[in-house]
Amino acid sequence: MKMFHGVSFIIACSMAVILINMGLLLPARTGVSVANASFPLPAFVSASVPAKSGQDGTRLAIDLEPASGPDADLKLYASLNYDLDAVREGRGDVPRITLASLPSDLWRERETSKRKALFLKSVLPLVLQVNEQITQDRKRLKNLATAQKQGPLQALDRLWLAVMAERYGTKRGDINAVLNRHDVVPPSLALAQAATESAWGSSRFVREGNAMFGQWTFSPQHPGIVPAGRDEGKTHRIRAFASLYDSLDSYVTNLNKHRAYKEFREMRSAMRRQGQPLDGLRLAGTLHRYSERGADYVNELRAIIFSNDLRLVDGARLSPNATVEPLI
Repeated sequence: MKMFHGVSFIIACSMAVILINMGLLLPARTGVSVANASFPLPAFVSASVPAKSGQDGTRLAIDLEPASGPDADLKLYASLNYDLDAVREGRGDVPRITLASLPSDLWRERETSKRKALFLKSVLPLVLQVNEQITQDRKRLKNLATAQKQGPLQALDRLWLAVMAERYGTKRGDINAVLNRHDVVPPSLALAQAATESAWGSSRFVREGNAMFGQWTFSPQHPGIVPAGRDEGKTHRIRAFASLYDSLDSYVTNLNKHRAYKEFREMRSAMRRQGQPLDGLRLAGTLHRYSERGADYVNELRAIIFSNDLRLVDGARLSPNATVEPLI
């Protein structure tokens, strides 16, 4: 019997290694600055390494280094036909752009409308990419729930479900419980929280550590930034991230997992059951525990959503894979 358990353990470990190598467990973006594109480079963008031909001979892999400054970044977005007004009106898609960090001098931009526009255009693609991955996971979960009724699942699928259950603290095999937690956050709400938590990209935490959402950490294993004026005896830090994508991914996981946001998840699940679109404005009302400011924090989120027409981006779409998908 001991030999059987030993062999089983070795097999399970081998399966886990295979899954990780295949990127099937919990695939995550790395935030690296590599672009896959099939478009001519704008004149103001430099390539630090030679272009590489893709397998089909038509696509390029280029390490892009955009010229610094808000104006240069706005020109880059213009070259990609990235128009936020068109996105709001449903006339345009959002390019698959991943900025490792916000423009270093965004906070120096004195024109409020330009600073806000650049911030929203930089963060929106990240929100949509995180939501896209979750949507793909949810589709797989639903397919497995159907397959589960027909008989035993494949070993790789069982292992993936076990990882998801462990991530969210749910009972193994309870796919509906995972579905209630592993869900998207409306772009309007994510953008509003990113804006207020990072002071529209000007806070020290986002500039030094890509910390867009002010998440606290007490773990010595997490890189972090000590807040100025932290009370004596306090040990918390603001968690830092390698990339903006990692920060956003952690924020969504926080809403989907932490007990403080149970009300948020319950309202979102109710919207799902009733066939309603996820409403960021209504869901904002459940986040009074995200900040010590409580109701005032909720009111600020709603004001940001209203004043910047963010409800209109809840239907935003990422550009198709065949068009433009740079990682910058």
